[in-house]
Amino acid sequence: MEPNAMIKAMLEFNNKALIMGRRVGTLLQREIKEGGKSKVEEIQEELKTQVAKHEEEKTVWEKEREGWAVERKRLGSWKVWCLDSEKNMNGRINDLEADNEVLKEKYVSLESELEDLKGHIIQEHINGFNKGLRQATFFCKEVEPTNSKYDVNKDIFYGRLVDEDDLSVEQAKEVPATSGRDPTTEEDVIMQVETDPVIN
Repeated sequence: MEPNAMIKAMLEFNNKALIMGRRVGTLLQREIKEGGKSKVEEIQEELKTQVAKHEEEKTVWEKEREGWAVERKRLGSWKVWCLDSEKNMNGRINDLEADNEVLKEKYVSLESELEDLKGHIIQEHINGFNKGLRQATFFCKEVEPTNSKYDVNKDIFYGRLVDEDDLSVEQAKEVPATSGRDPTTEEDVIMQVETDPVIN
């Protein structure tokens, strides 16, 4: 082959290579561009899905937060009610304790008065007995007031002198055969006295 023909062939192949390279480059750029666009679109679709999912989760979270706010408000009201109830109960307990102290003082005072009253009643009973004994001595000269058989703690029961502590036992054992009345009660006893006795 002649040198000129070879050079001509090489130049032709070089031109064709340049044309093919440009063509391939253009095709590659287009492919890259189209591929990148589809990738961007794919990413955009994924982002849209993520945004929709986020919005849905945000809506759910907002509802839960509202529910928590209502529950917190309810618990806050319950706590306030409990604190108020505790305050009222403490005040009531303090009032009851104060009333209890007052009642204790009144009880002690009444107990003391009762003991005094019991002592006074016993003393009046003894005084009444001694007064009756003195009158019996006055009207019946044979009565000895210092005799040990006269005891203020004894009484007559069916013709017998019985201690008052044993009187209830005696009453339970013995029942009157007639009307159930003690024949020696005060209303059956009649004291015969002289008219206009002389008092020295």
